[in-house]
Amino acid sequence: MKVKQIAVLGGAGFLGSALVAQLSAAGYAVKVMTRRRESAKHLLLLPTVKVVQTDVLNTASLRKELQGCDAVVNLIGILHQSKKISFERMHHQFPKQVAKLCAELNIPRLLHVSALGVSSNAPSLYLQSKYAGEQAVIKHLGAKATIFRPSVIFGRGDSFINLFAKLVKLMPVVMLAKPNCRFQPVFVEDVVKVMLASVEDSTSAGKCYELAGPKVYRLRELVSVVAQAVGKRPMIVGLNDTLSYMQAFFMEWLPVKLMTRDNVRSMEVDNVSPQPLPFGIRATPLEAVMTDFLNGQNPRNQYNQLRVTAGR
Repeated sequence: MKVKQIAVLGGAGFLGSALVAQLSAAGYAVKVMTRRRESAKHLLLLPTVKVVQTDVLNTASLRKELQGCDAVVNLIGILHQSKKISFERMHHQFPKQVAKLCAELNIPRLLHVSALGVSSNAPSLYLQSKYAGEQAVIKHLGAKATIFRPSVIFGRGDSFINLFAKLVKLMPVVMLAKPNCRFQPVFVEDVVKVMLASVEDSTSAGKCYELAGPKVYRLRELVSVVAQAVGKRPMIVGLNDTLSYMQAFFMEWLPVKLMTRDNVRSMEVDNVSPQPLPFGIRATPLEAVMTDFLNGQNPRNQYNQLRVTAGR
């Protein structure tokens, strides 16, 4: 069956906004569900996009909004859990709920975003819960689901490369946890291309794709590359394991969590993959686009970019 209407859960976020823009440009009718309509107002510029304010964690509300959709994309995830919201709830129970509703409503496709390094015995709750979510999706939908395991995703507005850019601008000395952990950052537009191709290629159903960029970096090297891109030369001090966990422990008490001990545990697993991007898509090097999006990062530029996509 030809996919016409797609529901995107988490469509107002970094990856979601990029995906929704390209789905709209490709002519799909896109429904974005969000708790706060204000958070997705930038998507209202796009001609085939409908933004619905609803509680996606409420099964009845979610069922109502998914009815009549040809495909569902689940991008919802959290980096830090709290007393109010847990990895188990968001990464396991919620994908299970979505998969069961897709089966119940006879929705033929579910695209589910997980993460590299997931397994049942992974060192962090984050990676364990992501794996449990994958298994729930497979159990309830099987060959109707496509799973994506991206490395850290970079691009305009990301929460990884941009975070380090802010740190090196502010701090002459950067105390770096797990400096030798390896990452293989993948460009957000490449991830979007893969997901769009998956929607259009029915043979992607039932498959799991690992998505990584063309180059592997140790974290220390990655921060150095970011610093160079913004014209800074901070001293980078790599912390051993004990000091890495101590740093994370103290950072957990900050009003805004930048790092937790569970994040450090996740970095015990290298975030890399030997697999090339599927569908013949060529991975974009970080250095080819980083300077542009780091130096052009502001709300007006993002607004203008969406206006261009919308043809307005």
